[in-house]
Amino acid sequence: MTQLRRAIRAYPLVAATAAVGIVGLLLLATPARSTAPWLVGGYALLIAAWQAVGMVRQLLRGHAGLDILAVTAVVAAVLVGEPWAALVVVLMLTGGEALEDYAENRSKRELTALLERAPSQAIRVLEGQLDEDGGERTEVVDVHEIMIGDTLLVRPGALVPVDAILCEDAASFDESSLTGESLPVDRAAGEKVASGVINGSAAVHMRATALASDSQYQQIVRLVETAQHSKAKTVRMADRYAVPFTLVSLGIAGLAWWLSGDAVRFAEVLVVATPCPLLIAAPVAFLGGMSRAAKAGLIVKGGGTLEQLARVRSAAFDKTGTLTTGKPEPRRILTQPGFTEEDVLQLAASAEVYSSHVLASAVVGAAKARDLSLLAVTEAEEYATNGVSARLAGGTVRVGKPAWVREVASDLVHAELEPGELAIYVARNDRFAGVIVMRDRLREDAIDTIAALHGLGVERMLVVTGDVAATAYPLAAQLRIGEVHAECTPADKVRIIADVHPRPLLMTGDGLNDAPVLAAADVGFAMGARGSTAASESADVVNRFDRIAGVADAVQIGRDTVRIAVQSIWLGIGFSVVLMMIAAFGFLPALLGAWLQELVDLVAILGALRAIRGPKRRRGAE
Repeated sequence: MTQLRRAIRAYPLVAATAAVGIVGLLLLATPARSTAPWLVGGYALLIAAWQAVGMVRQLLRGHAGLDILAVTAVVAAVLVGEPWAALVVVLMLTGGEALEDYAENRSKRELTALLERAPSQAIRVLEGQLDEDGGERTEVVDVHEIMIGDTLLVRPGALVPVDAILCEDAASFDESSLTGESLPVDRAAGEKVASGVINGSAAVHMRATALASDSQYQQIVRLVETAQHSKAKTVRMADRYAVPFTLVSLGIAGLAWWLSGDAVRFAEVLVVATPCPLLIAAPVAFLGGMSRAAKAGLIVKGGGTLEQLARVRSAAFDKTGTLTTGKPEPRRILTQPGFTEEDVLQLAASAEVYSSHVLASAVVGAAKARDLSLLAVTEAEEYATNGVSARLAGGTVRVGKPAWVREVASDLVHAELEPGELAIYVARNDRFAGVIVMRDRLREDAIDTIAALHGLGVERMLVVTGDVAATAYPLAAQLRIGEVHAECTPADKVRIIADVHPRPLLMTGDGLNDAPVLAAADVGFAMGARGSTAASESADVVNRFDRIAGVADAVQIGRDTVRIAVQSIWLGIGFSVVLMMIAAFGFLPALLGAWLQELVDLVAILGALRAIRGPKRRRGAE
C-alpha cells in the first residue's frame, strides 16, 4: 500500500485516468450505463484541453512539438463516439511520464551507483583529548566539516572520506572504484590516498590534505551530477522529426476521411499516430549510453558529447601519462657536489607528494623502493607546466623543468638524455642538487587502441606534447603515428588543435597543462584516474580507469548510442505508419488501435534501452 500511495502522489494524472476508467466500467454494469461515455469522454476532453494549453505555450516559445497529434486524436475520438479509445490515448499521455521515469532510472543506473558510493561521514580524532578508557577521543562528522590537517580514523572496510596522507607505516586499499585496479594497492607513510577508496583489514590514521569539495571522489560526483542534469539539444533529436511526422499523420487521417466519407476513420488513424516513442526513445538511448560508459569507467558529460564522439574524425594525444604509463622507471640519478643520490631522491619525493602530475607518483615510488622517509613539508604549491615548490626544514625545494628550476639555481646543468628518457631537475634553496633521469614506457593497450580508432574511422592522429622531440618521436613511431608536435606550451597545443582537420577532433590528455587544450577540442578526454582536477573539469569525457583503451571505448559507445537512438525513433515511426495505413482502410477499430499504439511505445523504449549494453558483438576491452 505504501508503494501504491507513493505512485499515486508521483503520478496523480495516471491515477485519475485509471480511476475514471474503473468508474466508467462499473457504470456499464449498472442502469446508469449511459452516463459512462459522458464521464469518460468529458474527462478525456478536459485532459486534451490541458495538453493543448501546454502545446500553445511551447509553440509561442518556438518549439514545434508533437502534442498536437495526441490532442487532435482525443478530440476526434470523442466527437465520433469513441470515448474509450480517447481514454486510452489519455492514459498514454499521462502515463508517458511514468514510463519515461522508469526508462531513465533503468538507463542511468551506473551513474546513480557512483553517486550513492560517495563518502558522506568521517571519524575525526580530537587530538589531545582522551576518552574514559584513556584512548583517543573521536567524533563522527559530515565529510564537509573536515578541515585540512585534521587527523582521521578510517576503520577496516570503510571509505576514505577525503584526500589524505597516510600516517601509518603501511596500509592496503581497494582503489577499484577510482582506477579499475582489482588488486589491493599498498601505501606507505606519507603517501597520498584518494577519497572514495576502501580501506583494507586494519584501521588507519590519516591527515586530511583537501576539503571534501576538492577531494577526488567528490569531484567525480560533481562530474556525474553535471552529466545527469545536462540537457543537450541532441537528446531532443526527435524534434527534427516532429513537423514531418505530424503533417504525414494528419495527411493520412484526412485522406482516409475524404475517401471513405467516414469521420471515424480520421479518429482511428490519429489514435495510432500518437508520438510517445519519438519523445522518449532518444533521451532514454542517450542516458543508456552514458550509463554504459560509466560502467566502463567513463564519465560522459551529456548526450551532446556522445553525438560528437560518434562523428570523431581526428584524434590527438598528449604523451606522458596518456600514451605512456606515467610510471617511469628510474635509470640513474645525477648529483652535484654536496648531494648524494639519496638526498636528491628524498628531496624530490618529499615535494612531489603534493604534485598532481603523473610523474610525481613515480618519484615517490622510487624513494619508497629505497626505503627513504619523506621529509616534513610545511607548505607546498604546484606551478602548472613547470613543477612543484615545497618548504621544509632545510629550506625550499623546487622540482620540475630545467628552465623553471634555473630561476632559483643558476648553477643548473642540463643532463644528456638518450631517446625515450626524461629528466626531473631538483634544487634546494639556490643550489642545484641534481637530476633524476627516468624512462617512461608505452601503455600495454596503446597500440591496440590506436588500431581500434583507425578501425572506427578516425582518419588523422597526432601526438602533441611538451616533451622534447628525442623522447616523443620514438614513441610515436611505435604507435605508427607519423605526426608529432614536440616541446609545446599549453598555448601551442591550443593553436595546433584549432588547425587540425577533419573535425570533430578528440583530444586526450591528463595533466594540469592539458586543461586548456581539452576545453578547446571538440571532445576533450581526460585520463582522470591520476590526472589533475583542472583537466577533468575542462574535459567532456573523464576516464576514471587508468587505461588508454577507454578512448576507443568512448568512440564506440558514442556510435552505438546514436545508432540505437535513431533506430528506436524510426522503429516507432515505422510501426505507427503501418498501423495508420491499416486504420485508414477501416481494418483497425479505434479502441484496438489505441492499445496497439501503447505496444508500439513499449517496443520503441525497449529498443532504446539497448544502449545500456550496446550491441551483442562488443570489443573485448569493454
